[in-house]
Amino acid sequence: MTHDGIAPDEAGVRRQSRTKLVSVLSVVVLLALVAAVGLVVRPGPVDGWLGAEAASSPSAAPVPPEPTPTPVLAAAETGGTTPDTAAVQAALDPLVSAGALGDSVHVSVLDPASGSVLYAKNADVPTTPASTTKLLTAATALAARGPAYRMVTRVVAGQNPGEVVIIGAGDATMSVDGNQLFPGAARLDTLAERVKKSLGGTQATRVFVDMSLYDGPETATGWGSGDIAEGQVARIQPFMTNGGRIDPVHNDFGGDPRYANPANAAGKLFAKAIGATSTSVRATEAPQLAESGSSPAPGASAAAGNTWTPGKELGRVSSAPLVQIVDWMLQQSDNVLAEAVARQVPLAAGKPAASFENTAEAMIEKLRELGLPADEANLYDGSGLSRNNGISPTMLVQTLALAASGKNANLSAMFNGLPVAGWSGTLRTRFVVPSPNQTAQGIVRAKTGSLSGVNTLAGVLVTKDGRVLAFAIMAVGGANAVTARAALDKIAARLVACGC
Repeated sequence: MTHDGIAPDEAGVRRQSRTKLVSVLSVVVLLALVAAVGLVVRPGPVDGWLGAEAASSPSAAPVPPEPTPTPVLAAAETGGTTPDTAAVQAALDPLVSAGALGDSVHVSVLDPASGSVLYAKNADVPTTPASTTKLLTAATALAARGPAYRMVTRVVAGQNPGEVVIIGAGDATMSVDGNQLFPGAARLDTLAERVKKSLGGTQATRVFVDMSLYDGPETATGWGSGDIAEGQVARIQPFMTNGGRIDPVHNDFGGDPRYANPANAAGKLFAKAIGATSTSVRATEAPQLAESGSSPAPGASAAAGNTWTPGKELGRVSSAPLVQIVDWMLQQSDNVLAEAVARQVPLAAGKPAASFENTAEAMIEKLRELGLPADEANLYDGSGLSRNNGISPTMLVQTLALAASGKNANLSAMFNGLPVAGWSGTLRTRFVVPSPNQTAQGIVRAKTGSLSGVNTLAGVLVTKDGRVLAFAIMAVGGANAVTARAALDKIAARLVACGC
């Protein structure tokens, strides 16, 4: 089975820095598209979102103020000429009928500025979306939490002196040390230093992990039996390092080996770092303080004199801002990050714990709140690994159109994470053959999706007449993934070149 983000033509450069991602998207659009799209290079606030946790001191960094996000794309109403529907149909019909795409093709092309549907084939019929599911994950999470939201992992005093409890916060990006896979990630060694300082003279004895933030099965309905073994994903738990990877490496080809129990593995690393006499890790719920609001400052000791106070905070670390995590998730099609990001939707809605089931329900409800056709989405996970997922092209293009409209700045933040044709992420090696596809390099930015026999592409582009269009192409049944993806690219490239 082939999954999005691991096939040779979708792998991309996995370990790009955040700076490179931002500069790639900014330079490409500034040089090639600025007149048509009107890109706004995010000033001021984004600098605050992207700052890494300070590692120089074990004391907690001050909580940064929540900035007001600025849109990546200016409103799509500016510039260009609305294409003629009949001309678009004549241009695309032969390409949509290509045998390489298989026997089930679903397509929608929308002009966001006018709201005109320029092309539709099975557009309102849900089909297997693969990793284009991540577009809905990004949109709902950004709408629910806002781009500046950070996940805070805390450690509190356990029931007995020397026992500590890590409260899993759903931050799947945490690194073990300075060897970071995810730019700006919180660090386990920083958390350990803060806890050791708070313990003072108390010897750490045992580490527990509070897993109560997540509920239900740790794998989704519709996942393949080999998805974890092949390294496509890990068991979804609220505490882990490097997305559950054994090593902080995102391989270009093939999966990334994962821990069988990511929370247990991370807990043992933490126990060793704080010098716990027992490296055994057990799951438990953190004790509650007897008096509400009596938790000390993060750098303070849990002990008052010789008194051990269960539930008092020993230390905390914060993730990078949500927008930065979403960027990586979209660029590299990271399945574990997608599930972690998706679970922020039910948690933001007040659910005490997040499961695959209530995450799907909360995402659908958030889509409905945004005025999107939520009935055209049937979700079982947030990553798109589940073959039980069904999303229509209309659902995808309307989500993209809303984000591009400038009406919701939180949603607009997702565009910086979309791979750029021929340049970045899972589109880095796409739009190469046949040669006419190369005209779309640097102009199409879209989310890829692939499972065995499923190939999808959804995003935005700018026509040669300067019009921003949203598109979704979803094909099932193609026998050869390489030729199917080239056929998808050809459709998008034809829209770029269209003088329709």
